[in-house]
Amino acid sequence: MSDTAPKRPNPKYAWRELAQKGLPKRSAPERVGDFLEIYGIYDEATAREQASRCIQCPNPSCVTGCPLCNPIPQWMLLTAEGRFLEAAAVLGSATNMAEICARVCPSNRLCEGSCILNGVSEPVSIGAIEQFLGEYAFAHGHADAATPPPNGRCVAVVGSGPGGLACADELARQGYAVTVFDSALVPGGLLVNGTPAFKVEKSIVQRRIENLQRRGVVFRLGVKLNDDLTLSQLRREFDAVFLGLDSRKARPLNLPGAELKGVVQALPFILQKTTPVPLDFPPVEVAGKRVWVLGAGDTAMDCLRTAIRYGAREATCVYRRDEADMPCSRREYADACEEGARFVFQAAPVALMGNDRGEVKGLRLVRTELGLPDTDGPRPYLLQPGTEFELPADVIVLALGFDPVPCTREDDFGELAINDWGGIAVDANQMTSIPGVFAGGDIVRGPSIMLDTVRDARQAAQQIHAYLSARQKPAGS
Repeated sequence: MSDTAPKRPNPKYAWRELAQKGLPKRSAPERVGDFLEIYGIYDEATAREQASRCIQCPNPSCVTGCPLCNPIPQWMLLTAEGRFLEAAAVLGSATNMAEICARVCPSNRLCEGSCILNGVSEPVSIGAIEQFLGEYAFAHGHADAATPPPNGRCVAVVGSGPGGLACADELARQGYAVTVFDSALVPGGLLVNGTPAFKVEKSIVQRRIENLQRRGVVFRLGVKLNDDLTLSQLRREFDAVFLGLDSRKARPLNLPGAELKGVVQALPFILQKTTPVPLDFPPVEVAGKRVWVLGAGDTAMDCLRTAIRYGAREATCVYRRDEADMPCSRREYADACEEGARFVFQAAPVALMGNDRGEVKGLRLVRTELGLPDTDGPRPYLLQPGTEFELPADVIVLALGFDPVPCTREDDFGELAINDWGGIAVDANQMTSIPGVFAGGDIVRGPSIMLDTVRDARQAAQQIHAYLSARQKPAGS
């Protein structure tokens, strides 16, 4: 046994002396057999080591790269020192669902993509350490925020997705009686009804909801706005209202053959065997079949990986640009490749072919040529005449992104000012044109990432508190 103590890396240069280490991951052959999460979490030693790679920038670009302006260097330093609960508390001051945000946040395009170490080394593993801290807080009984005594005010939150949950959490921390309304029978929004369990297991979302319920938040489910409940009623029965409605619809495929049997949108395809509630459409069986996915974002990767777990013979993505231009997370792409997904780049669909029973049987594509890089977006492309080719297909999944859905004008929704695409217009405080009614997320900004929605919800909760505090009558009046 050597008497020499192990050499510790110089804190100033730990980023150079310590390699970035990803989260532990189950093998591809094992994980494609189930819908369980594929990643584990760091152990304490690895969390400290990886956090020590943060160089504590005086002007941290990771903070400005995060929609929540998360004080990342602060909790990185605490983590590196082994002060995990203090680190989790700092993290919790900036986000309401760290254990969920870390699982779905496109960190490679946000905080980690902004890390100053990019270009000279691998970035700090911010998302992995955030996930570790979120789970550590739950494991040690510190996930429940201290709830103050009731302040006598009540707030309605419409929508139980990430925005609704974040707003409810912020308000409950300040003593408000919060009721969350949702038309779905299971709360969680797209976290439950749009995110595969191999990315976020439903038990993780349920744990967060139970956490809110223990702190007094009430969930009223299966309640449809304007059918079972109106905005007018909410305004009469509550002191303030937050509208966190999901407001997106899948983009259609405007090509010949798009109406064929076997052509399905991404979310129904992902949900058909994993949702906890019955769906109003027949399942699309893919076992032993050739599945093609159109699109190259994270949802497309979800569809490829789902098809493989459903037993597809082949699961292939078609994308009109090349690998470097794919909008999906690099991690999601790598995971899909490991699990057996295939890719056809620089090809665009021009038609879907069907048989005499109206079922899809093939895909007609044309090769594309890419133009020069464009600073305003992905590279332009041109279709190449004379390069058409056909490939057999049994199921085609459309993962073409989402378009916003304009706000309903029923009830006193018609009184709400709307923005240029028909969403709800809000001021700098997230308040609508109706005093006491606040809004955020998709219904305001259109389809957006979870962190933007959480940011809106946190801002709305703070402004609800300011609004109601200003209206509170002085004692003795």
